[in-house]
Amino acid sequence: MHVKAKSMAVCGLMLALSVVFMVLGSVIETSTLFLLAAASYFTGIVIREFGPLMGSAFWLAAVLLGFLLAPNKFYVITFAAMGFYIVAVETAHRKLGASRLQNRRAAFWIIKYIIFNILYIPGVLLFQELLFGRGITGMLLVGIIAAGQIGIFIYDRAYEYVQRHIWSRMRGHLMH
Repeated sequence: MHVKAKSMAVCGLMLALSVVFMVLGSVIETSTLFLLAAASYFTGIVIREFGPLMGSAFWLAAVLLGFLLAPNKFYVITFAAMGFYIVAVETAHRKLGASRLQNRRAAFWIIKYIIFNILYIPGVLLFQELLFGRGITGMLLVGIIAAGQIGIFIYDRAYEYVQRHIWSRMRGHLMH
């Protein structure tokens, strides 16, 4: 099979799975975050396999299809933020790989938290009524922001696990 056709077929399959996970996140309410995270991980797989341009196009296509097909549009927005985080982090990783920084690993984690907080903190502050049904202030707001920091650590570790252990096993079946 021609290389371009094969990459398009693999991306199409992953796009379909990503949208199915988004739709399932709307249907299976108890596993929404898990399914949206799984859907967003496909963006990272496409970036690592086919480059950042293809990954960005994949992410945009998934967001557009999600708005067309998913019953809960709020979950599509959540997926869009998760996918954007992965696009930004993978781009930062590529840029840091070419740099001569002494401690790239620490710099990468700092960049990850900056990217996350640029997305998360304004979202929590500006959309409190939508997210919580009422305005949140004081220690509860601080707790929600702190919980997000723990959540991104777990999300990021799960993403790295999927890339290293799950995708590396499945890759040979789809890519050869």
